[in-house]
Amino acid sequence: MEFRDFIVTPIIVGLIYVGAYLIRPLASDSQIRRYFLPGLTVKIVGAILVGFIYQFYYSGGDTFNFHTFGSRIIWNAFVDSPEKGFRLLFSNGVHSGDLFEYSSQILFYRDWSSFLIVRLATLFDLFTFSTYTATAAMFAMLSFAGMWMFYLTFYRMFPTLHYPLAIACLFIPSVAFWGSGIFKDTVTLAALGFITYSFDALFLRDKPAFQYVVLLIVGFIVIYAIKKYVLLSFLPALFIWFFSRKVTYVKSTIAKALLLPIVVSLVISLGYFAILKVGEDDPRYNISRLAQTVKITAYDIRYGWGARMGEGSGYTLGELDGSWQSMIRLAPQAINVSLFRPYFWEVSNPLMLLSAIESAIMLVISAIILVRVRHNIFRYMIKPEVLFCLAFSMIFAFAVGVSSYNFGTLSRYKIPLMPFYAVALVLLWKGGKSEKKVYGE
Repeated sequence: MEFRDFIVTPIIVGLIYVGAYLIRPLASDSQIRRYFLPGLTVKIVGAILVGFIYQFYYSGGDTFNFHTFGSRIIWNAFVDSPEKGFRLLFSNGVHSGDLFEYSSQILFYRDWSSFLIVRLATLFDLFTFSTYTATAAMFAMLSFAGMWMFYLTFYRMFPTLHYPLAIACLFIPSVAFWGSGIFKDTVTLAALGFITYSFDALFLRDKPAFQYVVLLIVGFIVIYAIKKYVLLSFLPALFIWFFSRKVTYVKSTIAKALLLPIVVSLVISLGYFAILKVGEDDPRYNISRLAQTVKITAYDIRYGWGARMGEGSGYTLGELDGSWQSMIRLAPQAINVSLFRPYFWEVSNPLMLLSAIESAIMLVISAIILVRVRHNIFRYMIKPEVLFCLAFSMIFAFAVGVSSYNFGTLSRYKIPLMPFYAVALVLLWKGGKSEKKVYGE
């Protein structure tokens, strides 16, 4: 914290609220307007709190590396020379003579995906005078915009579920905390919201519009550039959503039965093709090397830097040997650890305790809903929106659970799946019954 945080941040936050107050009538109706400002507030508070945690508990970390040893340096270059600042902002990661005094101080200068976050933080810094908490508040604003769109997507279909859907989309504590600060996860979460909202409008509601196309393209580019593995999990879920929704328009049960194997084949083929294309430019995510990448990542987090930062919060699911067989064998444990662990007896620090409380609540709610719908669970699970949310949350839970091996790291990495899983639980509780769309039509 610096003196400028106490001067600039209240002004920036005030301007954010003024903008939100003006936009709220356009982005909500009388029924959900009550959630708009509280949802934004939770994000801003989470962004500022995570800064305190990293400063006073961890004494540094990614969020400060993105800002203090990233965007702050480019901002200083802008102050010294706007021309140098622009060149540094749009540089290609190669050190050059007159920029070396700045670029040599940027920790993520040659890490393309991380440097994108530095670039975004720099753009915000130009408005906040490189004030950490003010820039973090602007990241929170971006995250809220994406998650509000995510909320609207399901509210349009299930308007009577506005309250539980608001909880699922906007007020999960871990998502508000880890998905609001200056992190890759914050931007990824926003992009997932943009894609979900625009994909529904363009392909499921047949409402072609320029703004939806832009949102969709931007969302895909951002996730592809920052976290390819999120895209590997999300694309198959989108295909499942699209085809399952189209099948619902077929009235004949016999026709649906005949279409099922065709649809399943299409989803598998398109998903496999998408995974191949995503991995083309990065050998780590090539399908032939993906299992080896998972092993290296998991063991590095568990026994390398993660062990040094994790304060005894490591876990193991079993041996990974770099093969797909070893990964698939650990799938049930990986999904379980992402959704329902750490258990209380695994807690070793205060942050883990908070994570354990949330995981326990999620486990109890999941059990109650499963008991409630046990006789109709298959019929409810094949509803398009339930299938979509469950597909992404299960695939992603497996991906991060098997590759993290540290509860502290996992609590941050898993936040993209949490709103999707929570929405799936809400819809299962409802019984997966769609309602008339009343908002935005």
